[in-house]
Amino acid sequence: MSELTPKMRAFLEERRFAVLGTANTDGSPHLTVMWYILEGDEIVFNTTPSRLKHRNLRRDPRVSVMVSDGYRYLRIDGSARAIDDRGTGQADIRRLAVRYEGEESAERQMRNAFSKQERVTYRVAIGHVYAGGF
Repeated sequence: MSELTPKMRAFLEERRFAVLGTANTDGSPHLTVMWYILEGDEIVFNTTPSRLKHRNLRRDPRVSVMVSDGYRYLRIDGSARAIDDRGTGQADIRRLAVRYEGEESAERQMRNAFSKQERVTYRVAIGHVYAGGF
Protein backbone atom coordinates (compact mmCIF):
# COMPACT_ATOMS: atom_id res chain seq x y z
CA MET A 1 0.00 0.00 0.00
CA SER A 2 1.13 3.57 -0.46
CA GLU A 3 -0.90 5.37 2.21
CA LEU A 4 -1.16 5.24 5.98
CA THR A 5 -4.46 4.32 7.60
CA PRO A 6 -5.68 6.33 10.61
CA LYS A 7 -4.56 3.48 12.93
CA MET A 8 -1.09 3.49 11.36
CA ARG A 9 -0.84 7.26 11.77
CA ALA A 10 -1.84 6.99 15.43
CA PHE A 11 0.83 4.29 15.91
CA LEU A 12 3.53 6.51 14.35
CA GLU A 13 2.44 9.56 16.32
CA GLU A 14 3.12 7.75 19.60
CA ARG A 15 6.65 8.18 20.91
CA ARG A 16 8.55 5.26 19.45
CA PHE A 17 12.01 4.82 18.02
CA ALA A 18 12.54 4.11 14.34
CA VAL A 19 15.24 2.13 12.61
CA LEU A 20 16.55 3.76 9.44
CA GLY A 21 18.03 1.56 6.73
CA THR A 22 20.45 3.04 4.19
CA ALA A 23 22.92 1.44 1.78
CA ASN A 24 26.67 1.48 2.40
CA THR A 25 29.07 1.98 -0.53
CA ASP A 26 29.57 -1.78 -0.83
CA GLY A 27 25.79 -2.34 -0.93
CA SER A 28 25.53 -3.73 2.60
CA PRO A 29 22.79 -2.34 4.85
CA HIS A 30 23.44 0.31 7.48
CA LEU A 31 20.82 0.43 10.26
CA THR A 32 20.45 3.28 12.73
CA VAL A 33 18.04 3.74 15.64
CA MET A 34 16.69 7.27 15.54
CA TRP A 35 14.16 9.85 16.65
CA TYR A 36 11.49 10.82 14.12
CA ILE A 37 8.32 12.85 13.69
CA LEU A 38 5.44 12.02 11.35
CA GLU A 39 4.50 15.22 9.56
CA GLY A 40 1.73 14.81 7.03
CA ASP A 41 2.89 12.07 4.69
CA GLU A 42 6.57 12.41 5.56
CA ILE A 43 8.88 10.97 8.20
CA VAL A 44 11.17 13.74 9.50
CA PHE A 45 14.53 13.05 11.15
CA ASN A 46 17.72 14.98 11.80
CA THR A 47 21.43 14.17 11.86
CA THR A 48 24.91 15.64 11.58
CA PRO A 49 27.05 15.55 8.41
CA SER A 50 29.68 13.44 10.21
CA ARG A 51 27.38 10.42 10.50
CA LEU A 52 27.48 7.50 8.08
CA LYS A 53 23.74 7.68 7.41
CA HIS A 54 24.21 11.25 6.10
CA ARG A 55 27.01 10.20 3.76
CA ASN A 56 24.98 7.20 2.58
CA LEU A 57 21.94 9.38 1.92
CA ARG A 58 23.96 11.91 -0.08
CA ARG A 59 25.04 9.08 -2.35
CA ASP A 60 21.75 7.16 -2.46
CA PRO A 61 18.57 8.68 -0.96
CA ARG A 62 16.56 5.44 -0.93
CA VAL A 63 15.61 4.36 2.60
CA SER A 64 13.50 2.03 4.68
CA VAL A 65 12.16 3.21 8.02
CA MET A 66 10.93 0.56 10.46
CA VAL A 67 8.86 1.31 13.56
CA SER A 68 7.78 -1.65 15.66
CA ASP A 69 6.10 -2.64 18.88
CA GLY A 70 6.37 -6.38 19.27
CA TYR A 71 4.53 -8.03 16.38
CA ARG A 72 2.93 -4.76 15.29
CA TYR A 73 5.13 -2.90 12.86
CA LEU A 74 5.31 -0.50 9.94
CA ARG A 75 8.00 -0.33 7.32
CA ILE A 76 8.01 2.71 5.12
CA ASP A 77 10.10 2.78 1.97
CA GLY A 78 10.82 6.05 0.26
CA SER A 79 13.37 8.59 -0.78
CA ALA A 80 14.99 10.99 1.69
CA ARG A 81 15.25 14.69 0.81
CA ALA A 82 17.86 16.76 2.65
CA ILE A 83 17.08 20.21 4.09
CA ASP A 84 20.46 21.88 4.56
CA ASP A 85 19.14 25.13 6.05
CA ARG A 86 20.80 25.77 9.46
CA GLY A 87 17.68 27.31 11.00
CA THR A 88 15.51 24.40 9.92
CA GLY A 89 18.04 21.85 11.20
CA GLN A 90 18.24 23.53 14.60
CA ALA A 91 14.46 23.92 14.91
CA ASP A 92 13.88 20.30 13.95
CA ILE A 93 16.43 18.81 16.36
CA ARG A 94 14.79 20.87 19.09
CA ARG A 95 11.31 19.54 18.16
CA LEU A 96 12.67 15.99 18.16
CA ALA A 97 14.40 16.47 21.52
CA VAL A 98 11.19 17.83 23.07
CA ARG A 99 9.21 14.86 21.70
CA TYR A 100 11.67 12.27 23.05
CA GLU A 101 13.28 13.92 26.08
CA GLY A 102 10.85 16.63 27.26
CA GLU A 103 11.13 20.42 27.27
CA GLU A 104 13.70 20.82 30.05
CA SER A 105 16.10 18.21 28.70
CA ALA A 106 15.67 19.52 25.16
CA GLU A 107 16.66 23.02 26.24
CA ARG A 108 19.73 21.67 28.03
CA GLN A 109 20.74 19.59 25.00
CA MET A 110 20.21 22.57 22.70
CA ARG A 111 22.39 24.76 24.89
CA ASN A 112 25.16 22.21 25.53
CA ALA A 113 25.38 20.29 22.27
CA PHE A 114 22.91 20.73 19.44
CA SER A 115 23.30 24.50 18.99
CA LYS A 116 27.05 23.96 18.45
CA GLN A 117 26.51 21.32 15.75
CA GLU A 118 25.73 21.52 12.08
CA ARG A 119 22.36 19.75 11.75
CA VAL A 120 20.67 18.44 8.61
CA THR A 121 17.00 17.53 8.44
CA TYR A 122 15.77 14.76 6.19
CA ARG A 123 12.20 14.23 5.01
CA VAL A 124 11.12 10.84 3.72
CA ALA A 125 8.05 10.90 1.50
CA ILE A 126 6.07 7.70 1.92
CA GLY A 127 6.55 5.59 -1.18
CA HIS A 128 5.30 2.22 0.05
CA VAL A 129 3.99 0.96 3.39
CA TYR A 130 4.37 -2.60 4.69
CA ALA A 131 2.40 -3.35 7.85
CA GLY A 132 1.84 -6.17 10.28
CA GLY A 133 -0.53 -6.42 13.21
CA PHE A 134 -2.96 -3.69 12.16
